[in-house]
Amino acid sequence: MAITLTEKAAKEINRIIQEDGTLGADVKVRVGVAGGGCSGFQYTFQLDKNFDESKDNLYVQHGLGVVVDKKSALYLEGTTVDFYEGLDQRGFKFDNPSAKRSCGCGSSFQV
Repeated sequence: MAITLTEKAAKEINRIIQEDGTLGADVKVRVGVAGGGCSGFQYTFQLDKNFDESKDNLYVQHGLGVVVDKKSALYLEGTTVDFYEGLDQRGFKFDNPSAKRSCGCGSSFQV
């Protein structure tokens, strides 16, 4: 499995979906990688209803569909997405064992 979504992250995503109310039951979490950021690559993370079996991998975790395009899966192998909520910051965190270097904010990385 290319990516693991923690239970805490899944609960927060489900809260966002329920709060929005317009996304519907077929919405999935799309996680990917795009060129950019201060370290070379940046993570993409969005809610999406699209899934193309020829281009995407679909994983079901904690009742949520997690979609990773096949190119991004190469960079995300073994990555864990968690949700952090503390006094200093709040948001989704990526722990990517393939990243040789990450920027200070954690949203971009280098392989």
